[in-house]
Amino acid sequence: MISAEQIREHMEVRAADGTHVGTVDHLDGPTRIKLTKLDSEDGKHHLIPIDWVDHVDAHVHLSKNARDVRMQWATIN
Repeated sequence: MISAEQIREHMEVRAADGTHVGTVDHLDGPTRIKLTKLDSEDGKHHLIPIDWVDHVDAHVHLSKNARDVRMQWATIN
């Protein structure tokens, strides 16, 4: 299981297919990652569950491909 403490601000988030899907803004509580809006195609923040994280090294690697991530993430202004 991934510990939220491994995830840091400004880390790149990559989908399972290697696609860049965002940059960590900060943790939104104990279960979600908030992505920066400046790195977003639509200029909005997106939230992804920590449950989607496969592993963390220099980047946050997700267990879903980019298409699924973008279809399923939550969007906020």
